[in-house]
Amino acid sequence: MDAAYIAPSRLAEALVLSPYPVEGAVEPGIEVSVDIDKFPQILGGDLDSEVTAALAVSQRPLGAGAFGEPAPVAAWASKPTWGIVASGDKAMNPDMRRFGYERAGATVAEVDSSHLVMLAHPSAVVTVIQRALRAATTDRT
Repeated sequence: MDAAYIAPSRLAEALVLSPYPVEGAVEPGIEVSVDIDKFPQILGGDLDSEVTAALAVSQRPLGAGAFGEPAPVAAWASKPTWGIVASGDKAMNPDMRRFGYERAGATVAEVDSSHLVMLAHPSAVVTVIQRALRAATTDRT
């Protein structure tokens, strides 16, 4: 799969950027959250509307700087990796996730779910964790 041809997600159109003062800095910091009205359809389309409404208003913003910070170590390069592709994810294109997992050599499970797969399909997530645990403990001698 060529990452250059993967369509962007709908999350970018739903992001809200809010400045906040940073002591001693000339420029304000920027925090990012998801528009409350767009949150349910983009992140949790298969969840109960009361749940996504509560999640939307209680979300914690993320510092925009986190999007540009490189990870000091790519754990997947030296450790076994597992992942879940939520095939109905509108926040992160499932093809992009597949591309990343393929690159990492991950063991992948696909679930027909929204981005919030851990809430919409917790048993599927538990199954992946159990398989990873079994594999990790079986490989140890």
